[in-house]
Amino acid sequence: MPPDEDARALLLLALRHEQSLAASLDPAFAQENWGFLAQQCVENLLKALIVLADQQPPLSHDLARLELLSGARLPEELLELQDFAVKARYSPQATPLPATREQILALIRQLRAELEEQLAGWDGSQPTKA
Repeated sequence: MPPDEDARALLLLALRHEQSLAASLDPAFAQENWGFLAQQCVENLLKALIVLADQQPPLSHDLARLELLSGARLPEELLELQDFAVKARYSPQATPLPATREQILALIRQLRAELEEQLAGWDGSQPTKA
């Protein structure tokens, strides 16, 4: 698949997670599960940016590593979702979110908008930076 098609496929996965996040803003939904969905969404958006740069994303959940490879600049609140990739899902202890659900969702939507902007500027060989 061309890089833009791969990136669009990853974007669809991220959108699925984003919709689940928006539907589960209720604090009754376990924060560890919500944080995991948020981490997965950010991971897929970063991998889409890596693919769009015509690189192969690593089989990794490490948001800092993916941020570096993607060229994106993540706010600290999104980087702090790293604990939800594995640790928070398997620990019986509460894992606090790094910000409110609404704040995290807004930051995820900003990252998605950056990806969509790059996809819109895709000319077939390189994305155009906004």
